[in-house]
Amino acid sequence: MSVKPIVHFEIMGADGAALKDFYTKLFDWKTEAVEGFNEYHMVDDDGVGIGGAVGQGSEEMPNYLTLYIQVPDIDAHLERVNEGGGKTVMPRTEIPDVVTFALFADPAGNIVGLTEGE
Repeated sequence: MSVKPIVHFEIMGADGAALKDFYTKLFDWKTEAVEGFNEYHMVDDDGVGIGGAVGQGSEEMPNYLTLYIQVPDIDAHLERVNEGGGKTVMPRTEIPDVVTFALFADPAGNIVGLTEGE
């Protein structure tokens, strides 16, 4: 079995604009708003580390920090999550031409994301 890479992170809060401003000032991050998403800002990784985003969480999950792991089959991995003592938080979801992703909680309650790809 091959290692599955961490490919993205999200730092989300109830006040996405304030959170973006905090991290932008703290770490000199350059961010760009993603059109069509409320207060979601991609962080320019400048070719170092992994890319990510900072912004506003949803009503159901206003505050969270998570990382996304790329896997070839999200549904198969969610099945393994549930068998292993975790639980699906958000099932496989496709945003056309952007990303296919899911979220799960590990046995300790940490929220982890999956993205689909090779």
